[in-house]
Amino acid sequence: MGTRSLFAITWPIFIESALQMLLRTSDTFMLSKVSDGAVAAVGVANQIISFGVLLFNFVALGSAVVISQYLGARRQQEIGQLAGSSLGLNFLFGVFVSVLVMAFSGPLLGIFDLESSLMQQAQGYLMIAGGALVIQALLSVVTAMIQSHGYTRQTMLVSLGMNVLNIAGNYLVIYGPGDFPKLGVMGVAISTALAQTIGLLINLILLRRTAGVHLRWSSMFRWRRDHVGKVLRVGLPSSAVSLSYSANQFVTTALISALGASMLATKIYTQNIMFFVMILAVSLGRGGQIIVGHMIGAGQQETAYRQVQGNLIRSQFITIMAVVVMVLFRVPLMRLFTGDAGIVTLGASLLLLSFILEPGRNFNIILERSLQAAGDARYPMVISIVVTWVFSVPLTYLLGIYLGYGLYGVWAAFIADEWLRGILLWFRWKGKAWQRKSLVTGREQETVV
Repeated sequence: MGTRSLFAITWPIFIESALQMLLRTSDTFMLSKVSDGAVAAVGVANQIISFGVLLFNFVALGSAVVISQYLGARRQQEIGQLAGSSLGLNFLFGVFVSVLVMAFSGPLLGIFDLESSLMQQAQGYLMIAGGALVIQALLSVVTAMIQSHGYTRQTMLVSLGMNVLNIAGNYLVIYGPGDFPKLGVMGVAISTALAQTIGLLINLILLRRTAGVHLRWSSMFRWRRDHVGKVLRVGLPSSAVSLSYSANQFVTTALISALGASMLATKIYTQNIMFFVMILAVSLGRGGQIIVGHMIGAGQQETAYRQVQGNLIRSQFITIMAVVVMVLFRVPLMRLFTGDAGIVTLGASLLLLSFILEPGRNFNIILERSLQAAGDARYPMVISIVVTWVFSVPLTYLLGIYLGYGLYGVWAAFIADEWLRGILLWFRWKGKAWQRKSLVTGREQETVV
């Protein structure tokens, strides 16, 4: 796998990532035609769901990097065993998280101090969506393993099918055509869970027939210590980065909820629009991670170093162009979600700040993913946790709440957080300490190079 395949790998990841986000965004969009209250209820519940997903996403992240390096080192014969161990580990953890979210749905939602009517809707949604987290746990691992082999278009098509099923299901349960029952918020949760289940079954078929990974089902409960150790070595720190970011968003949402339902809805609508710019950086970071992992596994560290420098330049250009398009249509985009003039005006103003925020986010994500691909996952974890909780969260409260700048202050804290983390990761990449962190030994690499 060479550098020329970067675009071929990345564009399906971008489409697939957009479709994955659309799976939740379509819920928000279609419910916005019912009421802003329903949107606020589902938006808050999805904050908890996203947090739950990140708790078990460490296996998907770790197995993706390990498989990429093993493929680079031509150790395909071990991937079936590794895949079974990863699925078994995430299945058990997914069940644990699902039970935890359902059991504590009330206290978790209580953090947001919702009105009683919204609380009831949010809890009904969370009980179903939380129970389906185990499906998401397995889906994330299988998708990551298929993509690590370079088969990104296949997972993109599966995501497309999931979205079609989800939108069709949402239409039935929200609008109730004919005699079909209107199930509202709970129906939306059921529709999403069914679409994910079908997507998982199709991806399992692709893993075997397209990627050629022959799962050893016995290995789901009989794990090899070295395989699990390598997955956890990369996966735990990598997931901690995402978990720290999500926890930051969780705390921020709780702070904003104190400002009122209007401010909360503005944040949810604005970030839903911004997500489609953010995934440009996420997608290029993921595509670059696959290629860098193959290069590191093959012992091509200097080639990987130059690849990442090129990725940074290309992704910054793409991100800025996307921001231009988003800003030009910011008002119509906001009006897709709400007719409230105050929410539209404030959201459109926040979208203008994307010219500063999104390049910083892009810079941070590309370097974070590249360091993880090299096996140097602990450093981004430390930087993320320290910067987020020592600097970003206090700054969010200071600017957004204490000094009274509201969402403008919150966005300023977002900008400072992304740029500071990105700059610190840049110095790490330039220093090349990551070149000593490969998961494949020198002897194994020598047989390939």
